[in-house]
Amino acid sequence: MPPIIPSATTQLLLCLAPDWDATSGFLQRFQREAGGEWSAAGAPVPVVLGRNGLAWGRGLHAADSAGDKREGDGRAPAGVFAITALFGDAAADAPAVAALRLPYQAAEAGLKCVDDPASAHYNRIVDVAAVTADWASCEDMRRSDGRYALGAVVAHNAAPALPGAGSCIFLHVWAGPETPTAGCTAMALADMRALAGWLDGARAPVLVQLPLEAFARLRVAWGLPRR
Repeated sequence: MPPIIPSATTQLLLCLAPDWDATSGFLQRFQREAGGEWSAAGAPVPVVLGRNGLAWGRGLHAADSAGDKREGDGRAPAGVFAITALFGDAAADAPAVAALRLPYQAAEAGLKCVDDPASAHYNRIVDVAAVTADWASCEDMRRSDGRYALGAVVAHNAAPALPGAGSCIFLHVWAGPETPTAGCTAMALADMRALAGWLDGARAPVLVQLPLEAFARLRVAWGLPRR
């Protein structure tokens, strides 16, 4: 069986919550040399989670611990997930974007994330000018509230997406430390900027998101860093 954390992964985000129903937690960056031990890269930062806590998602972790999350359940996915891209309000040719080391998509008005399980584009970010709209609902990636000023795509329920298992999961800017999300993991803008600048696609970054009891139970088997 291949390792839960791919051997090519040398950047890891560890997000821990007190329990399954917690709506907040802490996220810390870790890094390693290939085949080496994890070491912390910076201090933990506070985050908010889904309004109903956490539920097992579909990611890189074992299939027998996946599948509890559902569309609209208000829970952030627990498990191990690749971080595949960045998005935000800045233009693609902005100087700050040029320094990023993950693919970046500028959130223009026509950019949507499809959350309708009946759509062929379910759980995908699409440009409405480039596809035929077949959905009854979607999420605007260009927002006026600043929550998507900068964000990262979490590869939950991807390749292929299972209809109804949850969609449009991101790391993004919070509304505030007391305001949970619909299922994403959110943080202060300054912390999101630091995170986006640190992530490097060549290092195959992953998000590991767990309640403390699952972390304690799985840490050694999954090869996770110590807290």
